[in-house]
Amino acid sequence: MNEQRFYRFLRERIGLDVESVGAPMVERALRQRCVAANAMDLDDYWLRLQQSADEQQALIEAVIVPETWFFRYPESFTALANLAQKRLVELAGARPLRLLSLPCSTGEEPYSLAMALLDAGIAPSAFLIDGMDISPSSVAKARQALYGRNAFRGSDLGFRERFFDALDEGHRLHERVRQQVSLQVGNVLDPALASRDGLYDFVFCRNLLIYFDVPTQQRVFEVLKRLMHPQGVLFIGPAEGSLLARLGMRPLGISQSFAYVRQEGDSAPLATVTAPPTRRMVPPLATPGYAPPGAASPRPARITPVAAKPAPPPVPKRDSESELLASIARHANAGASELARAECQRYLGQFAPAAQVYYWLGLLSDTEGDAQLALSHYRKALYLEPQHAEALVHLAALLAAQGDLAGARRLQERAARAGRESER
Repeated sequence: MNEQRFYRFLRERIGLDVESVGAPMVERALRQRCVAANAMDLDDYWLRLQQSADEQQALIEAVIVPETWFFRYPESFTALANLAQKRLVELAGARPLRLLSLPCSTGEEPYSLAMALLDAGIAPSAFLIDGMDISPSSVAKARQALYGRNAFRGSDLGFRERFFDALDEGHRLHERVRQQVSLQVGNVLDPALASRDGLYDFVFCRNLLIYFDVPTQQRVFEVLKRLMHPQGVLFIGPAEGSLLARLGMRPLGISQSFAYVRQEGDSAPLATVTAPPTRRMVPPLATPGYAPPGAASPRPARITPVAAKPAPPPVPKRDSESELLASIARHANAGASELARAECQRYLGQFAPAAQVYYWLGLLSDTEGDAQLALSHYRKALYLEPQHAEALVHLAALLAAQGDLAGARRLQERAARAGRESER
């Protein structure tokens, strides 16, 4: 396939696992860049790509669509404020706190870190924040610090009144927040980061690992671990916790914070993460009082495997998002895995990524015994919708089957909370 060389390029340049975002999304980006570059076809575009560093960056940015907002996962920022105050007591004025946001995207996360610390009463001179992202255009937008409505979500927007000026074109962040953050273009796999080993008390690297294959995940994690001070704290995305348990980290135990620290006595080399040779069908841990929608008990329902079928006929084109979602569910529940998967790919080719679609892809892969692909899809669903109850339950069952009982228990607890919240 002509696209495979582009997939390899993205893997080599930024470590991207194309399956994590879906081939249709990458193909759509390729079509956009072909038009923008006036390329006749993919062969012509490939030649232009090899000859232009600017076009290489443009393709990377077309694939990586930032989705972020201020104080995303607010419990993480509450935890940060409390931990930062304790860390400052330990430092006793010897130096300021150092924090890293990577990737920083268009600035919402590093600026949220600064606002959280200022709101906690921590003096501006007591902390410094570095923000880094592979996208020059994202960093440029972060430096402008002018934000539209989409950057402000949730019910608690009091920080907007305290730290922003309302303008006709959006909200401009106050200079006293901006001056706490240093922004730069950079790659987590850049060898130059070695000069910062042990520098950071707090590292925020959320929803990055889920885009990488297992070897790249390990490489990135090794970088993050080196960047952290030995007593440092790493904040990750809600779908990434199970990755760290095997890599020398343990959860800090603060609910919904997704904060991790080094294991006690951690000095051994990182273990290699590999998929288990066979899938062990171990029932999930019991979660009292919770069952996924439509299920009779807490044990997640599974699609019954069916005999291999011939390739499905072409699926008629549809323009309705709701019809495609209904069709995916209908085919999956009927055991028509190939048709369901084809509908999922059609959806991703026509619409923005949806948690429910990645959940179905995960379930289909799970049923076929492809644990690694199922993990990737479930994590992508949780990136898009952190409280997606079915994805939480099925990912918990998969982790339990692989022997990660602690990770499974944490996910099931989150699923139970999500179920209670939906009932309310």
